[in-house]
Amino acid sequence: MNTATTTTTTTLTLDAGYFARRNALDWVFALAVAAGGLFALMRYGQHMDVYEKSILVGTIPSAIWLGWFWRPLRVLMAVVTFFSLAGIAAYQGSLARADTVFWLKYFLSSQSAILWMSVLFFMATAFYWIGIFARGQAATMELLGSRLTWVAVTMALIGTMVRWYEGYLIGPDVGHIPVSNLYEVFVLFCWMTALFYLYFEEQYATRSMGAFVMLVVSAAVGFLLWYTVVREAHEIQPLVPALKSWWMKLHVPANFVGYGTFALAAMVAFAYLVKQQANETRWYKLAPLWLLGVVLCFEPLVFRKSASGGISNYWAIYFGISALIVAGILMLRRRIAERLPSFEILDDVMYKAIAVGFAFFTIATVLGALWAAEAWGGYWSWDPKETWALIVWLNYAAWLHMRLMKGLRGTVSAWWALVGLAVTTFAFLGVNMFLSGLHSYGEL
Repeated sequence: MNTATTTTTTTLTLDAGYFARRNALDWVFALAVAAGGLFALMRYGQHMDVYEKSILVGTIPSAIWLGWFWRPLRVLMAVVTFFSLAGIAAYQGSLARADTVFWLKYFLSSQSAILWMSVLFFMATAFYWIGIFARGQAATMELLGSRLTWVAVTMALIGTMVRWYEGYLIGPDVGHIPVSNLYEVFVLFCWMTALFYLYFEEQYATRSMGAFVMLVVSAAVGFLLWYTVVREAHEIQPLVPALKSWWMKLHVPANFVGYGTFALAAMVAFAYLVKQQANETRWYKLAPLWLLGVVLCFEPLVFRKSASGGISNYWAIYFGISALIVAGILMLRRRIAERLPSFEILDDVMYKAIAVGFAFFTIATVLGALWAAEAWGGYWSWDPKETWALIVWLNYAAWLHMRLMKGLRGTVSAWWALVGLAVTTFAFLGVNMFLSGLHSYGEL
């Protein structure tokens, strides 16, 4: 009798509907999101066209589903909403208050929040690496790295939301969603890559991958800081005519889900190869480590020279830090390998990250074609940016095909993912630097 009762209870639990499994907090969260979305629609709907209203309405169930799917996002959304609104309220309609109000000047203005994001990402990377080598305190150090990453993501989102408002304070024709130039999309890349990593960190109950994934985030932060100083990229500029479209609100974020997850997969692939070659004594066999060194040290040679003709002090320091990181990984690869999760976990994370990235990159490519048809009269023009986007798409399509159809695993798939990062980086930055075309508004 007890067995039958238990079986019946289990069956009812498994058969319970999706909505029946929601608890009270889930419904409170859903009501809060719906109320906020409807308030925004009622308050600002007269300034939106039908497409923008559709995006806002579609965002409501999407945000609710995300909060239900991964509950930490509920806290993140609540905190970002609270502090973003606090920052907006502190302006009282005047951008000049950013230099006089304490909380705006040091924490909640867009530039202050993004600078905090940068510092926190660097600190998180350091703590993740300390955790790799710490004896007895590894879990504590990695936990600190994880918590700092969460705070950095929070500050990045607060900075993004407040920057959006700041644009409208400058002028109604200046305000726009902050995903329009390299400065803004690098912020997007940083928090999105980190957030996806945090999800995998929780799902697989391991934090040691953070030491590798946060390297690519820190490299992006390094570029962002340089770009801010040299190009004064943090200043909000009006959109060029080609970007004045509601398509940008969909195309760019979808694109950067792809970029972020592809970068994450590549760094996990690098960790896989480090673990695999931990006991290798022949230096020429340690090619993956040298490859990382080339990638890290390549930037100082690309991002121009100082006025005197040599490498600028910033990139000279960057080069030195990169060399130390590579040398440290080379020398301490055995200790690093001991702390990394199993090959199966690394391989699975690599696959899932690429699968998610490929899906969103496909959506972004289709959206980009539709946008091009509206802006330039044709879906495809073989512009360099479009051509390289197709190359990226074909690369990961082939990777997924080989995995699903041919069972590709291990060394070859890891190498392929690393090469994919190089291809993606060129599509993202290299095209802007070395080629021209219809996307020339994205030049460095």
